[in-house]
Amino acid sequence: MELIILLAITFFIMLYRNYKGENVGRFINDQVAVLYDKFAPYSFKKVREKTKELGKEMTPKEYLMQCIFLGAFAGVIAYLYFYSLVVSIIYVVAAVLIVPYLSFLRCKRVYSEFIFEQVQVYTSNTIMEFATTQSFVKSLEGVRESGLLEDPIAGDVDRVIELAYKNGSIDESVAYFNRLYPYYIVKNMHQLFLQITKEGAQNSADSLEQMQLDIDNLVEGVYRDRIDRANFHKKFLQFGLMLYVLALLVQYLLGKESYIAMLDKWYVQILLHAILIINTAFLLNGEKYYNENVGAE
Repeated sequence: MELIILLAITFFIMLYRNYKGENVGRFINDQVAVLYDKFAPYSFKKVREKTKELGKEMTPKEYLMQCIFLGAFAGVIAYLYFYSLVVSIIYVVAAVLIVPYLSFLRCKRVYSEFIFEQVQVYTSNTIMEFATTQSFVKSLEGVRESGLLEDPIAGDVDRVIELAYKNGSIDESVAYFNRLYPYYIVKNMHQLFLQITKEGAQNSADSLEQMQLDIDNLVEGVYRDRIDRANFHKKFLQFGLMLYVLALLVQYLLGKESYIAMLDKWYVQILLHAILIINTAFLLNGEKYYNENVGAE
């Protein structure tokens, strides 16, 4: 463990000497950004760009602290499992390499929450405008001119209006928007507008009011689910971290000397590596679930 600490200190000293006058945390963040730009798919680049625009991207300090925490935790656990500095260093490097993936998941969650909030604004305000204009296109123009929508939804609404004027009907416009944002409230609202437009309903006030109530109830449920997911996430992380410690109980029961003697057997080594890998995969899958499908219905 002393060697790991010395290597970490040496690493930061080298960074400081090579990038004197620069913020080391900023340097690390810039290097991660380079990796994102080089290897990340186009869809994630758009998500990360919007996250930066919203001011919710991880700061260099947060990146650094996450690297330090995960690296230190992985190093300690791996050393207590295998009593090998080489194995510990390998696990430290692997843990640090996971940080960009965790940032990727976090950006997806922020972006998903932003999109759902924009969808809520789009549906609620379009219904209010439609109650006055009785025209889907005029309603969209009113929402667009209000300045409440942001890209990418604002740009997609412009495209919907353009398609409606080009085709003389709203069928393609509705299908286009439904493909991009396949939310229950969006599809139901559009279906209602299509029905009113084609069948010429004389009194749509009750239907619009009921649709608005459905949206309000759904939004309330989504935000309640978001709070429940955050609370569950904390407990999940605590449970996941405890799984790493359970294997150490075997060492405590057997005694350190007996445990170290067992490490000479190849199948014991494989079993311990499998425990660490499976536990890590379990935690990462939990993180993936927590950060994805926010606002899903």
